[in-house]
Amino acid sequence: MAQGLAWTEVGGEMMPIEVSLVAGKGQTKLTGNLGNVMKESCEAAMTYARAHASELGINGDWTRTHDAHIHVPSGAVPKDGPSAGVPIAVALVSALTGRAVRKELAMTGEISLRGRILTIGGVKEKVLAAHRAGLREVLLPRENERDLDDIPEEVRAALRFHWVENLDEAMRAALCPKAPRAAKRGKAKRGVAKRGTAKTTKRIVAVKADSGKASRRIRPTAKASA
Repeated sequence: MAQGLAWTEVGGEMMPIEVSLVAGKGQTKLTGNLGNVMKESCEAAMTYARAHASELGINGDWTRTHDAHIHVPSGAVPKDGPSAGVPIAVALVSALTGRAVRKELAMTGEISLRGRILTIGGVKEKVLAAHRAGLREVLLPRENERDLDDIPEEVRAALRFHWVENLDEAMRAALCPKAPRAAKRGKAKRGVAKRGTAKTTKRIVAVKADSGKASRRIRPTAKASA
């Protein structure tokens, strides 16, 4: 799940984006009362993931075996706008690669098919929403760096900002490194010698060792605009 940010008439709000992969044939399902512009952001994120599968570490065959379900909670609240593109793309790549999204990071930004991150509005309100929610970092389009002066100084001092120009930079900032697989551990017990009455025989007890494997809303009161 990626922590997106939305603008509403009463201020900024958190807008989590969830993505789940289910058995299917490469289709995309969108839920959460999304408007047309936000649906287009989902399609753009899907195209980016498919076009850059190799460099992102995504199995290119996933579209033959899985569908992607993209959901934005609080389904009773209408949501629309282009700036959810970044969190949608991050959440999608996270699901496809198994790399977790950093929980302390909020993000916003419009995306293009080529992965450029474009300027958005409502920066002040969105940053204040992230600060109220207790997050420590915010990812924003590079072109919005000029809006930093509109944010109160005490809020700027409490947050770390990531200014990005494309989705490659956003993925590096937002996704955790993929956890290495736990090494299989196990050892066989030594053979035990058993003495007989007439002669000495030796019985070897083979033990198969079990291998361990590490397993690893502030609800808007008005229509949310991403």
